[in-house]
Amino acid sequence: MHRKIKSYVLRAGRISNRQQQGLELWLKDYELPMKDCPWNLADEFQRSADTVVEIGFGMGTSLFTMAQNNPDLNYLGIEVHRAGVGSLVADLHDHQLENVRVVAHDAVEVFQNHLEDNSLAGVQIFFPDPWHKKRHHKRRLIQPEFIQLLVSKIRQGGFIHCATDWQEYAEHILEVLSGEPALVNSQPDGGYSPKPDSRPLTKFEQRGERLGHGVWDLLFVKK
Repeated sequence: MHRKIKSYVLRAGRISNRQQQGLELWLKDYELPMKDCPWNLADEFQRSADTVVEIGFGMGTSLFTMAQNNPDLNYLGIEVHRAGVGSLVADLHDHQLENVRVVAHDAVEVFQNHLEDNSLAGVQIFFPDPWHKKRHHKRRLIQPEFIQLLVSKIRQGGFIHCATDWQEYAEHILEVLSGEPALVNSQPDGGYSPKPDSRPLTKFEQRGERLGHGVWDLLFVKK
């Protein structure tokens, strides 16, 4: 898979003092090095445990909460925006969480070059940019080729969990995931999933609920 069109645009946003401190002082404690070969996750986490990857963790709120709630799992967070990376590692440092590692790099390249086949317990993608204008749909992260790549890295019985607050994108994701022969929808009716308790409710989502906005979860399992 060779993708030239990125699903994100890097903007020079404001970075707070705490986020900058996280980048300068503590990122080195959590960031995985970019190597010429796939990572040995047991070595990188210094233990053997199921590993879940979150693509595009934003400011890291849900990833941090899930890592706190599930100390028996390893979490690998991928995010290209520096403010979010700095925010997450500052939280990890403050609470001395040891079951999270961070990669500040393009997710497609990470999955292509740095993760072993059949090595992951799951992948979660929460509220990816919907690129709602039709001319921008080609920028959407969830595409058949990318899902094929994710599936190759997930072990049998592992999952892909997506969530979006944009209905048209939810329909697109459902179509793409349903079209991947190696996946089966966790919902017997083939539709959307109720929000799992495992996915934390973010402030952004709480605000959307108050405004009457919908959220669609999709949970598929590798056969």
